[in-house]
Amino acid sequence: MSFPVRKSVFVGIAGLSLIGTVAGCAPSAQAPAAQSNGASTAPATSSGAPIAGTGSSSAASGYKDGTYSADGNYVSPNGTETVGVELTLSGGTVSDVSITQHPSNPNTRKFQGEFAGGIRAQIVGRKLDELNVSKVAGSSLTSGGFNGAVEKIKAEAK
Repeated sequence: MSFPVRKSVFVGIAGLSLIGTVAGCAPSAQAPAAQSNGASTAPATSSGAPIAGTGSSSAASGYKDGTYSADGNYVSPNGTETVGVELTLSGGTVSDVSITQHPSNPNTRKFQGEFAGGIRAQIVGRKLDELNVSKVAGSSLTSGGFNGAVEKIKAEAK
């Protein structure tokens, strides 16, 4: 009978499709924060100055206290995505974080939302120079954009 064979082939193909989808969310070996997929996209920019804060410098950390904002890009299976990051620094330590989601599709919305919900527990209270997240609340690709934004914030806060 050929029906059971067709059924198992269908299940096998569906399983491979699911595996391919899930594999797109797996962490990769230190991929750069912003990658090009051949499409012309303008790089994300940041304000270049603190949003708010005292502007005082902490001699020990080398970073000025204040609130800084930057966007970071990363590549997902759906193309280039952007995530906004706002960090408040005090003495070179992160005292607050806010994530602005810029989803281009429902999958991105889901993963950026999970990332936004879990990042606070991983970085608040840590030194700015120690930040390098890889996977937050099941979201691994958003981390690349976050890390790129943190590098821009470090440059701003010097």
